Amino acid sequence: MSTATRALVTPGASSRRPRGATRAASAHEGSRAEAATGWIFLIPFLLIFVVFTAVPTVLAVGTSLTDMTARDIRDPFNVNFTGFEAYSKVLGSSAFQGAFLNTVMFVVLCVPLSMALGFALALMLNNGIRRMRTFFRAAVYVPVITNIVAAAVIWQYAFSISGPVNSAFSNLGVPVVNWLGKPEWAIATVVMMGVWRNAGTCMILFLAGLQAVPEEIYEAAATDGASTMRRLWSITLPLLRPTTLLVTVLMTVSFLNIFEEPFLLTKGGPLGSTRPMALWVYEQFGFGNIASSMAGSVILLILVGIVAFIQFRVLRPKH
Repeated sequence: MSTATRALVTPGASSRRPRGATRAASAHEGSRAEAATGWIFLIPFLLIFVVFTAVPTVLAVGTSLTDMTARDIRDPFNVNFTGFEAYSKVLGSSAFQGAFLNTVMFVVLCVPLSMALGFALALMLNNGIRRMRTFFRAAVYVPVITNIVAAAVIWQYAFSISGPVNSAFSNLGVPVVNWLGKPEWAIATVVMMGVWRNAGTCMILFLAGLQAVPEEIYEAAATDGASTMRRLWSITLPLLRPTTLLVTVLMTVSFLNIFEEPFLLTKGGPLGSTRPMALWVYEQFGFGNIASSMAGSVILLILVGIVAFIQFRVLRPKH
């Protein structure tokens, strides 16, 4: 009997499917279900991103190419396309150039200090402190979750002419310092507050990275006679490279967009010495220079993107 004849006379022979085909079909259906579940969880984020990030960015770029001012808000379609005139005006402004230099200064000062302090605290909490670790972790992280307005009021009082800081210095025979009235001291105060607010974030991230390093590596290095500094330099820092990249990018982006500390402490003064780019953009919007404000915000966005890209290229883990 031929194969075709057997298939005709055998009940159900033509409806049987190979096991491999059945498994492939099941796997395909499972992957489609997983993809559908993933999209369900992703849609809320995409909606928030589009509404609060993508659309405002597109509108900002479009507005920066016009001559829009506060008088045109009621009639936004009655504006003229001016191309990159607003960008040329912003980049040629001495006030914006000063704000740019102030932003660079805050990044150069605050990022290394925040990371160094956070890393030192993480090392202490991971190795040095044995008791009340939870309390100290919470104490270091409190500035991160503290209301910035309340914190700024306390800092303004503490560093005022007759505040506790100057009172303590007077008791030690140190002359009174006008912390918020002189440019150099105002910069120092803003930097201290910025580091105070962000060191806790650095500490948490570095601590998570330290706790992910296997103890067996340290034990093997100690058995081979490696000192504490040698273990730190040859084991801890290389294994923390991904964490260091994350912390560096987060802190750099944070201080490139620094706004709350100088706005609440000094309003950008004295003499514009603490005015960063974000505060300059805010002030231009308040003055009614909508196009210039949007151009400044786009420039700041491009700067953040360039700096983040360079950091990822330089600090990415080497395979």
